[in-house]
Amino acid sequence: MANTEQTGNANAPGGGYAEALRRRFVRYRELRLSEQELAVVLLAPVIGFLFAVSFYPILDTVWGSLHTGYVLPTRETVFVGLDNYAALLADGEFWNALGVSLIYTFVSVPVELVLGLGVALLLNRKFKGRYFAQAAILFPWALPTIINARIWAWMFHGQYGVINDMLVRLGILAKPYAFLAHPDSALAAMIFVTIWKTTSFMALILLAGLSSIPDHLYEAARMDGASRWRQFRDITLPLLKPTILVALIFRTLPALQAFGLPFGLTNGGPGGATRTLVLYANELTFTRLDFGMGSAAATAITMLALVISLFYVTTLYEPEVR
Repeated sequence: MANTEQTGNANAPGGGYAEALRRRFVRYRELRLSEQELAVVLLAPVIGFLFAVSFYPILDTVWGSLHTGYVLPTRETVFVGLDNYAALLADGEFWNALGVSLIYTFVSVPVELVLGLGVALLLNRKFKGRYFAQAAILFPWALPTIINARIWAWMFHGQYGVINDMLVRLGILAKPYAFLAHPDSALAAMIFVTIWKTTSFMALILLAGLSSIPDHLYEAARMDGASRWRQFRDITLPLLKPTILVALIFRTLPALQAFGLPFGLTNGGPGGATRTLVLYANELTFTRLDFGMGSAAATAITMLALVISLFYVTTLYEPEVR
């Protein structure tokens, strides 16, 4: 009788669906998950975290760029569409900051790549104290950016800086020169400092790529009589392309978003000569309290970074390289 009742319940409308739900609930309670379900469970916290700290702020910034008075509780929020972007494109300070950021990025990053590759090739050789040298070169990169900027600001000081003292003693300069008080030399000094600081980081990434290249390829090339230059051209560079892609993205994006170094070194001066896009967006948002324009500037920075990253990927990414 009981069996008949159970069979009747299972055959009743919706009975099979309810039984399937009950079995699934029991399976979940006992943590017996399929591979797809386990993947969802493991990825859900990561996706939630990324949405909370990355995707939501980006979406909120884009939404804010379409309004005026956004965030400020004392001002009425008005939807203005693309008016903030039109005002941004009409602002000469925006184009100056864009030019500074592009010069800063596309001068410093290629130099860091070349110098970093040279350092990585040296450190990839076997010699006594190799691991100590690999750790030592990271000191400039490990130094906090704002501290690094203040140290170099004093070193470039027009009266008390050690750089001026050395150049005068060597006879290169007749008298001290205020490097950070002149537009051209201020930007050049900022580029020099970032190259000094981040070349070691570039070298570390490239060293990891060099370490993954099999030694037998070089041995076969040497047996064929290939010179060092040909080994570098035909083996090292092609197999290092994926690592170079990662290194370029990891350095170009922070360079476009540079804030700590120009802020601590010159605070964007003199006359906006070292004011980057992020400094400009920060001034719009927190000094002028124009959150709509500030959000538009921040969105422009994000779009510029996305375009450059896509260019790197399309030109350097070769999935069949290995």
